[in-house]
Amino acid sequence: MMPGAPVSLNTATADQLDTLPGVGPVLAQHIIDYRTQHGGFRSVDELREVNGIGDRRFADLRNLVRP
Repeated sequence: MMPGAPVSLNTATADQLDTLPGVGPVLAQHIIDYRTQHGGFRSVDELREVNGIGDRRFADLRNLVRP
């Protein structure tokens, strides 16, 4: 993965998600759980549905991730 490249919500490992600002091991696991339960992310906006992601955190992450 290139530095500065958006992190894929659908393929990133917990360790990769953990590198995002404001995302620790627990939130990384919530993202993976959501992905598993919903068959993946169709858009970055779906990140708002994940337990623990509020408007502020979503604003911080929006440009750093892709589906």
